[in-house]
Parts: sequence; C-alpha cells; structure tokens
Amino acid sequence: MTATVLVVDDDPVQRRLLDAMLKRSGYDVRTAESGADALRAMEDGQPCDAIILDLVMPELDGMGVLAALRERGVETPVIVQTANGSIETVVAAMRAGAVDFVVKPVGAERLQISLKNALKLGALEHELRHIKRRAAGQLGFRDLATKSPDMARVVRLAERAAKSNIPILVEGESGVGKEVLARAIQGSSDRKGRPFVTVNCGAIPHNLVESILFGHEKGAFTGATERHVGKFVEAHGGTLFLDEIGELPLDAQVKLLRAIQEGEVDPVGGKKSVRVDIRIISATNRSLLDQVKAGGFREDLYYRLNVFPITLPSLRQRREDIPDLARGFLARFAAEEGKKIRGIAAEALSLIGSYDWPGNVRQLENAMFRAVVLADGDELTVAEFPQIAAQMEGYDVRIPPAPAASVRLEPREDSPRIIQMPVRDPNALDLIAGSDMRTLDELEREIIKFALAHYRGHMSEVSRKLGIGRSTLYRKLKDYGLIEAGAADEGDAA
Repeated sequence: MTATVLVVDDDPVQRRLLDAMLKRSGYDVRTAESGADALRAMEDGQPCDAIILDLVMPELDGMGVLAALRERGVETPVIVQTANGSIETVVAAMRAGAVDFVVKPVGAERLQISLKNALKLGALEHELRHIKRRAAGQLGFRDLATKSPDMARVVRLAERAAKSNIPILVEGESGVGKEVLARAIQGSSDRKGRPFVTVNCGAIPHNLVESILFGHEKGAFTGATERHVGKFVEAHGGTLFLDEIGELPLDAQVKLLRAIQEGEVDPVGGKKSVRVDIRIISATNRSLLDQVKAGGFREDLYYRLNVFPITLPSLRQRREDIPDLARGFLARFAAEEGKKIRGIAAEALSLIGSYDWPGNVRQLENAMFRAVVLADGDELTVAEFPQIAAQMEGYDVRIPPAPAASVRLEPREDSPRIIQMPVRDPNALDLIAGSDMRTLDELEREIIKFALAHYRGHMSEVSRKLGIGRSTLYRKLKDYGLIEAGAADEGDAA
C-alpha cells in the first residue's frame, strides 16, 4: 500500500544500500542494474511512483534514461544521484527532467525528504494535467494509471471500446468514477476534443425529461419562452453520457430508444426531426437486468444500451490504488488551501488503505479534503481522519459527542418513558437570550471571540476570514474588552 521506488544503479553495493534504506522508511523497492533494464521495468505493466537514477552507468547512462523517459511521455518523478556534484551536472540533469539531485553517499534523512517532495510534486503535476485534459476533453487512459489488476483489466477493455462507436454501459457502485472512465474513452477515441455532455437521469423532473433530452421550440408549452436544443443536439459530434440511466421513467425510455435507433430526435413542438451524430455511454449503480425483470426498465432499450458492458470495481477491490489517489487529492487540496503538507504518515496511509470506503473514490476525495483542512503540521496523521479511525479497530481516535442542550422525561400512561435528547452543535450561535433576540454587538463579539480561538490568535488570518481590516479588528477587540488598550493601539499603528 506504500509508494514504489525504482532504484537504477550499476553498482550492486549501492543498490543494496538504497534498497535497505528505502525499505526501512516504508517504501516498496524495485531495482535495475542498467539504464536499459530501467526502461524495460517501466514497460512491464508495474508502474512505480518515483525513480532514483544513477547518472554514471555504462552503455545507457542516466542522462540517456531521462531523455528516453521524456520521449515516451513517462511522467514519473526522477531523483538523480552521482558522486560528481558539480553545478554543470545538476543543471544538465534538471533540464533533462529530474526533479531533485543528491550526491553519493546520500543520507537517509536527505533521501526521505527528497522522496516526499518528489511524490508530492508528481501527484500535483498529475492532478494539474488531469484537470487540464478534462477541461479540454482530452482525458485519456494514461490519466487512469492503476496498480490494481482488476482496474487494469477495465482499462484494457475500455481501450478496445474506444476504437469503435459501440454503445457502452458502465456499471459500478456510486463514486467509483464512471464518468471519469467515460471521459477517458472519449479522450482516446476519434471524438477527442468534441462535446462531452453529461445528463443525470435521476435528477431530471419527469415532466421535463423529453424537453431536456430532445429540446423544445419556443411556445411549445407554458413557460417555453425560448427555443432549447436539448442534450442530444448539444452532444452532436461528441459523446452523450447518460448517468443513472435506470432512473429514467418508462415513457421517456420509449423515446430514448427511438432516438438511439434512428439517430434523430423530435423536439417538443417541432415540425421535423433533427439528425444527430453522437456516441452513447450509459452508467448505472444498480443492476439494469434486475430492473428489466421487475418491469422497471424496457428490455429492448436494455439490449440497445448493454452492447459493451464494463463493470468498474469498488475502491475496496482495488486497494493498491488508494495511496496514489490519496496523494493526488492531497496535492490538489493542499495547493487550493495554501497549506504546505508534504505527505501522509505511514500509519494514516495504513488506516485509509484498510478502510472499506462504501462511498468509494468520491468518499476518499472528501475525506482527504477534510484532512487537509484539519491538518496543522506538514504531514497528515491518523488524527486528521477521526471518522475513519472511529470505525476501525486498533485506532484510539474518538469523536466527542455533541453535548445535549436539555434532557426531558415525558412519562406516558400507555407507553414506556421516552427520553428526548435534543442535540446541539457546540459551535452554533445562539440568537435568543431568554425570551429576547440578542443584540448585534453581542453577536459580533461572540463571532470575533470564536474566530480568535479558531485561528489561534493569528490576527491576519482572523481579519481576512472576517472580511475586515486589521485596524478595524483591533478597534473592535478594544471596544469589546477582548484585548488591552495598549495592544490595540499597537495594532492600529501597524
């Protein structure tokens, strides 16, 4: 479940030393004794997370390996090492694509820091490329790099489907990444860069399904003040992704079947059909076949959509990918929140790697976001995952219960006594004092007092979050008796 490091060095003593040093630090290690072996290792279907590369080797040296990796589009972060630490060598290696440089013999602490920085940089660059390619409609299967055999089979299957225009049905639990796979299929097909239109069939009101999918003319019904082309026409030339297709009502399924069969749609109120050239990718988190048997889904539409089924494994079935996904989310959220977090502690990585993740990748993403917001140090620990740790054995992290505002017993003659315990958020703001509303000054004083405690007295952060200037903040602190007058004067002067 830890990061995998490829050590490339022609010296067997150096390979053994680095192997032992890295394994003590908790990394999985693979070794290669030459530049050619390193390139073969990168192509064997077992990707690594970082490379430690010796620059001076016979035949294909480190610089040649860096050039070959760049030609092949390999984006794994590389740390180069050599006995010659001249400035010219460092500059040449960095220009060739290395992310860091160490001089032999490298110490364990220096190597550990270099690897953490390289993994963080690699994860951030991967996330940035992912975002850019997704926005450009060019997300590909390289963005779905995986160490899981189950997921690798899915990717190989999807690669074959991408080469044709065959309708695809993606099945899997909520949050496994069905839309991401659909985007990768489009980004690897001849429709790359064309429209990718998503429709959540479960979120469309039943009376608007036809209008949203096929469009309507102005005045076709009450409220139709403008012409609407519909999702089918929007996706013309590209891909239409029908998410949660099993939620579509039966009457809409009839019209969807005709649109798919004929390649044309009839807008509501329109006088003629509109031809469309689209690829259909459907997705469901429930068994459509069971729905067909229960009469909730049309059998003819099922066979029209289920031409090329792909089942995405749940996250608990592909635990090998959890560390890489977590590092990617960490890099993105740390950058968004402006926090300098270098990585995830081994114990925390073990925790999230052993959890079952019922919400799959989406739940992991949200858990990482919360952990980044909670983090105070430069590394995520078990303390940043209290909800996860509370559900796992062997982790002494508990979520304190919210205090009850009151406990009231209500005895009844015909039933046992019922204990009602209203639960209140301890950070909630009371608007009522006794029977009257509290004044604005009282509420403002409490808000400022809470902000001071929450941001540990960092005045710049408090003023920024409250949306007021520092001088205004100090004046209010003085007015409300939350700070001494002398300190307030110093704040005004600042």
